[in-house]
Amino acid sequence: MPSFAQSFRRLIRAAGPQPVSRLMAEAVGRYYADRDPFGAGGDFITAPEVSQMFGELLGLWAADTWRRMGGPKPLRLVELGPGGGVLMRDALRAARLVPDFLGAIELHLVETSPRLRARQAEALGAWAPVWHEQIGALPPGPMIAVANEFFDALPIRQFVLTEAGWRERLVGLEGDTLTFMAARDAVPASTALPPAFAAAPLGSVAEICPAGETLAGELARRVATFGGIALIIDYGATPGIFGDTLQAVRHHRGESPLLHPGEADLSAHVDFAALARAGRVAGARVHGPLPQGEFLRRLGIDQRAAALARGAAAGEAEPIWRAHRRLTAADGMGELFKVLALGHPALPVPAGFETVPAEGAPP
Repeated sequence: MPSFAQSFRRLIRAAGPQPVSRLMAEAVGRYYADRDPFGAGGDFITAPEVSQMFGELLGLWAADTWRRMGGPKPLRLVELGPGGGVLMRDALRAARLVPDFLGAIELHLVETSPRLRARQAEALGAWAPVWHEQIGALPPGPMIAVANEFFDALPIRQFVLTEAGWRERLVGLEGDTLTFMAARDAVPASTALPPAFAAAPLGSVAEICPAGETLAGELARRVATFGGIALIIDYGATPGIFGDTLQAVRHHRGESPLLHPGEADLSAHVDFAALARAGRVAGARVHGPLPQGEFLRRLGIDQRAAALARGAAAGEAEPIWRAHRRLTAADGMGELFKVLALGHPALPVPAGFETVPAEGAPP
């Protein structure tokens, strides 16, 4: 079977240079279909693998949010891109403190990779999860959804400012090597670029993620219609995307996105301002975004780390505090990662967002 890079080079030779969005969409699909990239033996480590504290706090947050919703039964507990099932496993273990919540949930997982579904079945089989290819297949009803490091893998469109104006960034060939280039045609007027780029210097790169905005809108419409909330945790900027953030990670090291497409993790920073706008337009109340470190502290990660450290065997307390620092510190995941919630307009402010200004639903 030819590698993804070989197949994509053939496509370019036959049809010409392709948008960055097509490279990213197809490479990410191939990547997750072919491998299990999570953890020390894979390509990257996400917050649930850093420490059990992450999933535990989200599990208690979900149980508390369910109570604030009035305790609906049944509740669709949904995770988008569950990876190896670690986050949800830890969340459900912690939620045993609220047995009524556990008795109300139906577990739904949005996952396309058969390989990862198998891992999720091992971790979560006792909860009889139901898998879906996309969120449109979720059954109606009240929902609490969690998307941790999901939006960063959605395909972005990139644009570069040339002497002739804004042009879409494409992937073409120089000999047999994949390379970036600018399209000949002007960017259509209907394509919305970040307003800050109106006076951008020559060579500037702009990014938009239509797929992310569409997904945020769909999540918002569901919670606005049926009740509930969607929690989005990812890395990125607010209020917008400035510059080229497309990146690749392979064996825990960064590399050019064009070096091993389909064999490396491709991602881009999430534009939380764009997701918030999409959610608000779709009828949801927007909470945040706020930094992950601040959110976790408000949920009690300092106290949880101290409790785990007190009960740890000799020599095991220090790794707990290292994980705590990685999740919360500004030079770890604490500032770059953000937390955004899209909730039903009548839902009380969820835990962690109490002092964060919320943007209401549209009139």
